Amino acid sequence: MGRLHVPYSGCRHGNPDTLAPALEIKNLSAGYSGEQRLALKKINLSVPVGARVAIVGPNGSGKSTLLKSVAGLLPIRNGKIKIYGEAVGACFHRTVYLPQRSEVQWSFPIDVRKLVLSGRYVHLGWFHRAAKEDYQKVDVALNQLGIKSIGQRQISQLSGGQQQRVLLARALVQDADLLLLDEPLNAIDADTREIVSKVLKDLKDKGKTVIVATHFLDKMAQDYDGAFYLNEGEEAAIPPGGFSGIKLR
Repeated sequence: MGRLHVPYSGCRHGNPDTLAPALEIKNLSAGYSGEQRLALKKINLSVPVGARVAIVGPNGSGKSTLLKSVAGLLPIRNGKIKIYGEAVGACFHRTVYLPQRSEVQWSFPIDVRKLVLSGRYVHLGWFHRAAKEDYQKVDVALNQLGIKSIGQRQISQLSGGQQQRVLLARALVQDADLLLLDEPLNAIDADTREIVSKVLKDLKDKGKTVIVATHFLDKMAQDYDGAFYLNEGEEAAIPPGGFSGIKLR
């Protein structure tokens, strides 16, 4: 039997700086193991608590690399990343990373409800049973994403839009303060797009901070408070007529 891989961590948070931004990046450079070429070069970014920020750029611009660096999944070459004033690794349970659908092994034999429940493991650890409260959070998330009716379905039987909703539900049940979403709008139907937009608004209303990697430029002002543009691993200028929103430096 294969192993389902959806990134998460069980580390706990230390002593957060309540006045710090949700995310602060200074002079960040990062690259992948075995490659000399840097995938990110001298990135500076500051995201205030409670903001919805789009990381915008074409494929290969460094969007996923940036999110993975913040999530602690990719070692950085230079610079610093602070999450709520703490180093990456000190607050994993306050941060959740939603990977692209292509990074998940959808043939793994698990049903929707159990996969979503795995988002609670960061709080439970591997050797603690889920409590009633954990299952209630799963049901709330499934309802919010409109997928409670497929809770017993194997994930191998899901459509692309359903897969994206399931991953987002799993991210929601972690109750993280910082959500890193990698291309959640890619190749989804219109109904799922509207649901994702509503979830982004609901998260903002709850004071959560959401950073979304995307190459979609429509509805930017509706779905986000600010945008940070990348091209070939470097910060890029705002395109003519492009959305900027709040200051992110």
